Amino acid sequence: MTTTPSSPDHHTNNGDAKPKRRRFSDAYKLRILDEADRCTKPGQLGLILRREGLYSSHLSVWRRWRRRACPEHPESRKPPTESQRKHELARLQRENVRLQLKLEHAEKLLSLQKKLADMMEAIEPTDGNEGSSA
Repeated sequence: MTTTPSSPDHHTNNGDAKPKRRRFSDAYKLRILDEADRCTKPGQLGLILRREGLYSSHLSVWRRWRRRACPEHPESRKPPTESQRKHELARLQRENVRLQLKLEHAEKLLSLQKKLADMMEAIEPTDGNEGSSA
């Protein structure tokens, strides 16, 4: 049996029946993302996606949009990658070494100042006695 172009199973697209692209409001996107972020049990997210007729790719695109559009939103911060964590750890370790060296330097200077002050005190009384006896 052959299918004729007029049968309902055969889809013809003459340009008249162009499918409309769905558009979602910002409030709808935020509502769905908040609902998706609250999902904790396996299968909950899938239920939301099926109920709303969405794909998981919608969520990933919308999350990217939310990070740019609403940076103050608590879920807008992307968790750091392993590479980013390693770089941050290395940076903090370098800063820690730098600050430890700076502290050692400051402690040595302080010790030197104390020694200088003690030497100045030891010299001053002899200068003061010579000036008053003459």
